Amino acid sequence: MGESLKILLVEDNVLNQRVVTFSLKKYNHEVTIANNGLEAVELFREYKYDVILMDLMMPVMDGLEATVKIREEEEINNSDRRIPIIAITANTMDNDRDTCISYGMDDFMSKPFDIEKLHEIFSELNITG
Repeated sequence: MGESLKILLVEDNVLNQRVVTFSLKKYNHEVTIANNGLEAVELFREYKYDVILMDLMMPVMDGLEATVKIREEEEINNSDRRIPIIAITANTMDNDRDTCISYGMDDFMSKPFDIEKLHEIFSELNITG
């Protein structure tokens, strides 16, 4: 994948932030970090991203609630573009993917983070910069 993307990484764990950021920057992606869902919603309002990578379990506001708020704002603002949101989570139960999709996420991948799997998802969702 040669295109550089503007990515909002929503993750409260500093080690996970570093691992994911390091992997993404090797592909020249630009990464902004939000430490919780509330920060993610605020950054979404202020900046334009190509994709959001969203952890589910975080303090202040979890990833599902943040996704709902982002989708509501897209609808209220009659956005012509629906930002792709991909869950990245340690939750791997069969129904976790369905839950994420039902809350408005576009795809789901389990931890540990796998950059090759993420690029497959980018291709499937046609995410480009």
